[in-house]
Amino acid sequence: MAADVLWEDRDVRFDINPSQMRMRPGEKLIDRLDAVEDTKGNNGERGRLLVSNLRIIWHSMSVPRVNLSIGFNCVINISSKQAQSKLRGTTEALFVLTKAGATRFEFIFTNLIPGSPRLFTSIIAVHRAYETSKLYRDLKLRGALIQEKHLRLLPQEQIYNQVNGVWNLSSDQGNLGTFYITNVRLVWHANVNESFNVSIPYLQMKTVKIRDSKFGLALVVETSTMSGGYVLGFRIDPVEKLKDTAKEIQNLHRVYSSCPIFGVEFETDSKPQTMEELTLERVTDDVEIENDGGTDAFAAYFADGDKERDREPVYSEELGLAVEKLKDGFTLSGLWEVLA
Repeated sequence: MAADVLWEDRDVRFDINPSQMRMRPGEKLIDRLDAVEDTKGNNGERGRLLVSNLRIIWHSMSVPRVNLSIGFNCVINISSKQAQSKLRGTTEALFVLTKAGATRFEFIFTNLIPGSPRLFTSIIAVHRAYETSKLYRDLKLRGALIQEKHLRLLPQEQIYNQVNGVWNLSSDQGNLGTFYITNVRLVWHANVNESFNVSIPYLQMKTVKIRDSKFGLALVVETSTMSGGYVLGFRIDPVEKLKDTAKEIQNLHRVYSSCPIFGVEFETDSKPQTMEELTLERVTDDVEIENDGGTDAFAAYFADGDKERDREPVYSEELGLAVEKLKDGFTLSGLWEVLA
């Protein structure tokens, strides 16, 4: 698995094909809700919502090709507000604000089972678990990685080897430090300054090779484009030790790629069915689908994309100006943070 092809948690996609809806290696189905309406884009349509450790998937029960895939890395805000549903009327709904590239999308999901908080609890809890496990997936420079001269282990992490006498070649004189080789990442830190460090998840490694450099033979780790495309060089003496270390990292990278550990751990009371079991089910729905023709699935979810006319002007003490009234739940400072 090349790191650059991982899109499930990093993108928002519409009407994807069945193969893209399947769980990729390392992706786990955490929860499933069979009666959820996509209130913004498919109001009045009963659908199924799947929550994995990487994304939220919604698809129509009657027309499965009508679907959404929302990566957790794109989510910038989750809130609960009132929405108008064709199936439930005015009810509490889950609002998910996302940003994919330079485009913001808003999604509104309504649980069609009255009184059930599961839609809210599942998505919010899994997103929180995703946000607090980024070291499994993202390259980190100068982080709080070392404590009392030991690597701070992640919950599912195991150290396979500690290699002393590793020179970081990022400067002319080099910095002497230590490698920690684990089942999920490679960590290096300088011996004289432990805050000078780098954590490189196998997920973000593009290549691991031995190359010639102005310092002699060096271990060179090239990272993925999504992590910044770094080229990091390390020297280890003697050459035999360098080759053994490179081989160990390459082997662990290969093993990890076949079954990645994304670090998002969350369990529900009831175990969801597999994707194969889900695709065998057919649910007869009594909802009449209103089709006005020519809808644009992409445009339907633009944040504030459903606004037909300007809202009334109000005075903003914050700006000292008259501004268009904000939607419920939004603040000026919050919008600036989103756009920053």
